[in-house]
Amino acid sequence: MRLSAASLDGLPAAVVRPGYDRERATIGVVHIGIGAFHRAHQAAVFDAALASGDNRWGITGVSLRSATVRDQMEPQDGLYTLVERDGDAQALRIIGAVKDVLVAPEDPGAVVARLASPDVHIVTLTVTEKGYHLDPATGTLRTADAEIAADLASLSAPRSAPGFLVAGLAQRYAAGLPPFTALSCDNLPHNGARLRSAVLAIAAAHDPALAEWIAAEGAFPQTMVDRIVPATTVEDIAALADRIGVEDRAMVKTEPFLQWVIEDHFCGPRPDFAALGVQLTDDVAPWEEAKLRLLNGAHSGIAYLGGLAGIEHVDGFVALPGGRAFVEALWDESAATLTPPEGLDIVRYRAALMGRFANGSLAHRTRQIAMDGSQKLPQRLIAPVLARRERGSGVEALALAIAAWMRWQSGVDDAGEGFAVDDPLAAETAAALAGATTAAERVAALLAIRAIFPAAVAQDAGLVATLTQALERLEEQGALGVLGGVSS
Repeated sequence: MRLSAASLDGLPAAVVRPGYDRERATIGVVHIGIGAFHRAHQAAVFDAALASGDNRWGITGVSLRSATVRDQMEPQDGLYTLVERDGDAQALRIIGAVKDVLVAPEDPGAVVARLASPDVHIVTLTVTEKGYHLDPATGTLRTADAEIAADLASLSAPRSAPGFLVAGLAQRYAAGLPPFTALSCDNLPHNGARLRSAVLAIAAAHDPALAEWIAAEGAFPQTMVDRIVPATTVEDIAALADRIGVEDRAMVKTEPFLQWVIEDHFCGPRPDFAALGVQLTDDVAPWEEAKLRLLNGAHSGIAYLGGLAGIEHVDGFVALPGGRAFVEALWDESAATLTPPEGLDIVRYRAALMGRFANGSLAHRTRQIAMDGSQKLPQRLIAPVLARRERGSGVEALALAIAAWMRWQSGVDDAGEGFAVDDPLAAETAAALAGATTAAERVAALLAIRAIFPAAVAQDAGLVATLTQALERLEEQGALGVLGGVSS
């Protein structure tokens, strides 16, 4: 039997069920990119809003690609289990906030119509860094991308996330409705400003008056989201079925920790976010920068060094003395580039992060984190490198993480096993490496890719030398060998 509204009453008593009438919930949120992270993070917050008695925050999920999530959730009446794991402890909660899921390629008009609904006040996005079609180094819209080019030509059937937002806003504008608040929940620096820029660029190409209205009346708050959400496995689904007596193919697993910081700038109704544990602030940037450079930066270093060494999970990496020492060294370098916001104790934050990394019950795969590295490096690793170089400070740990990404682009790990480099710029990195025969040539070829590395990196002879030495060591000793020489 599948999890569904009909099977809720038969669940074990320890499973927390929705404490509200789902039929009374109206759809006030559209979420674009309904993957595991949204279901473990924003959907859980909106579910809590519904449970508080505010019925305005039901969710329509939108998939921009495949029907997989829709096909998982539709037979389950949109219900799924949020499994929070902390060591041997496990808490189970059924989330009921998602009312339906639309698959954009099947019916783009239905997505636009839902965005234009007068009941919709907030649109959230988790489409990963590449889903914004921005140059990762400059943040400008990549107008040559096929999906953006199509949306610039016509919005009759949008293809990109920004294109759908513009199409929905255009219908609201024509109908005399106010705009919605658009919340990017992806790991982009200044994510609200970047999303706003992409939306305005597409809107201006179609109707300058529409673009002016969006700029004047719309809202694109900066946000920072944090929760570790590993990919669900078939083993996870089977284990949950054994525990609760029904099969849940849409389940998500996560840690107890959840953080959401939002710039207090909305253009319409919103839940009582503060009562739901969400932090509203006038300035998200310091929180965002700390998370990107410490949590995400360490994750990227762990992903490439761990992946090269054949270490499958994050907890296995930090269990190695050299692995833990590398993370601490990277944090020492990146933390010095931060201006922590009031209320963030960096020492405690680092200790808490290490505890989260060591949570073996999550089984967070290094190869999951290694995806789309070209979109992640600028904000996670390159930005703190440049900040330190401006001050004349060393970057040995950060350079090792970047060199590990460079080594990863070869598509072969330290054991000689081949793998596919899962990255939107994989063809470019492969072409750059094709004629390179030495570590120095490989570094130079990759640093020439301006979509990833600003010119200041390639022009810094000392930094280039440090990166080259790190790559040479990785090629000669392997990641495990290099980590063996790292001490705290």
